[in-house]
Amino acid sequence: AAFFRKLLVLSTLAKSEPAVRQVRHRVCYNSGAMLPEPETSSFGILKALLTVLPGLYIGATISKEGAAFLEENDIFVPDDDDDDG
Repeated sequence: AAFFRKLLVLSTLAKSEPAVRQVRHRVCYNSGAMLPEPETSSFGILKALLTVLPGLYIGATISKEGAAFLEENDIFVPDDDDDDG
């Protein structure tokens, strides 16, 4: 009987909602004792900025140099009459 009960539960879980919504955040052990607090990273925002800002700067520099190269070699030259409106 226990096997069929587990099979029924698993089949209803598979049919109901996506697995992402079934994630539960545990705050205590089965014995009732509280779990320790999760680890936090120090200087998280600073680390993110030190990662993102150089990438943006390098990407902007590559784009600027690429546009200058295309214009210098007459591969792509924007028309002045496009800005008149």
